[in-house]
Amino acid sequence: MAFPQGFLDELVARNDIVDVVSGYVQLTRKGANLFGLCPFHSEKTGSFSVSPDKQIYYCFGCKRGGGVINFIMEEENLPFPDAVRFLAKRAGMEVPEEDGDREAGRRRQRLLDLNRDAARFYYRTLQQPEGRAVQEYLDRRKIRKATAVNFGLGASPDAWDALILAMTKQGYTKAELLEAGLAVQNRNGGLYDKFRNRLMFPVIDVRGDVVAFGGRVLDKSEPKYMNSQETPVYSKRRVLYGLNLAKKSKRPNIILCEGNIDVVTLHQAGFDNAVASMGTALTVEQTRLLSRFTKELVLCYDNDNAGRIATERALEILNNSEFSVKVLQLPRRRTEDGELVKQDADDFIKFQGKDAFEALLTGSENGIEFRMAQIAGKYDLSGDEARVAYCEEVSELLSALANPVEREIYATRAAETAKITPEAMKLEVQRALRRRNSREKRQELRRDLNPAAQLQPKERELRYDNIRSARAEEGVLRLLTQDASLFPDAPPLTEEQFSSPLLGRAFRLLWQAKAAGRVPSLPALGEQFSQEEMNHLTGICQQPESLKNGRQALADYIRIVQAEAAKRSGGAVDPLLAATEKYKDKKGTGGKQHGNE
Repeated sequence: MAFPQGFLDELVARNDIVDVVSGYVQLTRKGANLFGLCPFHSEKTGSFSVSPDKQIYYCFGCKRGGGVINFIMEEENLPFPDAVRFLAKRAGMEVPEEDGDREAGRRRQRLLDLNRDAARFYYRTLQQPEGRAVQEYLDRRKIRKATAVNFGLGASPDAWDALILAMTKQGYTKAELLEAGLAVQNRNGGLYDKFRNRLMFPVIDVRGDVVAFGGRVLDKSEPKYMNSQETPVYSKRRVLYGLNLAKKSKRPNIILCEGNIDVVTLHQAGFDNAVASMGTALTVEQTRLLSRFTKELVLCYDNDNAGRIATERALEILNNSEFSVKVLQLPRRRTEDGELVKQDADDFIKFQGKDAFEALLTGSENGIEFRMAQIAGKYDLSGDEARVAYCEEVSELLSALANPVEREIYATRAAETAKITPEAMKLEVQRALRRRNSREKRQELRRDLNPAAQLQPKERELRYDNIRSARAEEGVLRLLTQDASLFPDAPPLTEEQFSSPLLGRAFRLLWQAKAAGRVPSLPALGEQFSQEEMNHLTGICQQPESLKNGRQALADYIRIVQAEAAKRSGGAVDPLLAATEKYKDKKGTGGKQHGNE
């Protein structure tokens, strides 16, 4: 194991899960547990549960769960060793590093140091003659020096190996340059700089580390933007450009843009709440990150087909989330030749000014208004057939609104657009709502008619071969984690008797903890399971299990597991079965089984 188990037990004990999670999620007590909005998916009703007694979290919506180490791994995008170090620092504990982990931590820190020094190299180059072309480009884009300094903008020289030579002189290896995505290897094995003759944007995460780079060409050549590849310290799905600065903004919302230049220009104009995704559409992971700093988002993508598609995708992700979402549509600009051309935020600020952008920001429409306008734009509403088609499509959109008041308000607006009576539009929305409810009921009925499917793990590779045995195995694990005193000194089951390899492995590890005199609990075993496995195990442990007749329940569970194991092996029931009788209640329960068979 990378860390001594005793150390991990103490680490979990000194980082109470309620205290840690409360730093990220607003929790409200409901009975024995606390609930809040899940930080791992978008929702309006809190389905994220934290159990102080079991020291686990579990979301009933997205089915994610685990202990405090898993939570930090997910929320801070850290591998297990770094999440342990994060919590150790929080608790003031010294980490007992082993050689392998010390090397992994050193390697990660080396990449972060290399990125930092590369950013400094690019920044210095911008101040030197080699960076004159980039400085002239910044002047043309009217980006002031103070703004460039604030974002740490730099210049990559128009040379094949300028960065490689500079970084190797500072002691970094070529292998590290390749791993950081700063160098590229050609077919002959030679290395050259990935970024050459470009305006450089260092990508800084919310912790202040330089994790990646974006580079923009100075002319019309392609690719226009070049971004760092995924590395051990960088995942583009989990980072937003400019958020390290925008998180400090006093404005009530965050503006989502398409490009890095848009973010720089908006910050310079006083809109210091602008961020951009890194060459990808908005992701669920990015919304989780944003939820730490705001509950109001403004989508400000380019006014072209690609921008409209990006807006639609973002609205789908943010649908029924805790965010209040608005859409700022940038108008097209008329050139001196009379041609209408698209604008991005950078163009709009330059041609119309920050006051005009402020007016657009104040009057930006919400997501439903935007989608209604997009639907209306597809039809020529002067014709009856088009009006009917518009009403059908917009009614499907409005039927998805959970709030009946919202449905009525927007149905009235849709009626005005279609030039029909509000009553007719409301009837159409009601019919669409009934169709939607009917579809959902049919889907729910299909699920109810197939209860075995409901008992299966979410991940296909974890699916059970024997539902009856697996449900009893789950019960054994719940009892072991809730009251280990119910169990004898010797293990009543072997790992091989479990039909589910995952549940058998969990039993073995939990029993080893009991045998060593420790409390058998999942939170300290995060290193032994993948996140998908931990999600499922946590889901098992958060299910209710009465301890009133715990010994009888244990005996019943063991009998089922052993009987099913005997069937698989074609032999007799394990001799240990007879020993289970001593776990029955002294009063007796008539052999009634427990759990969720």
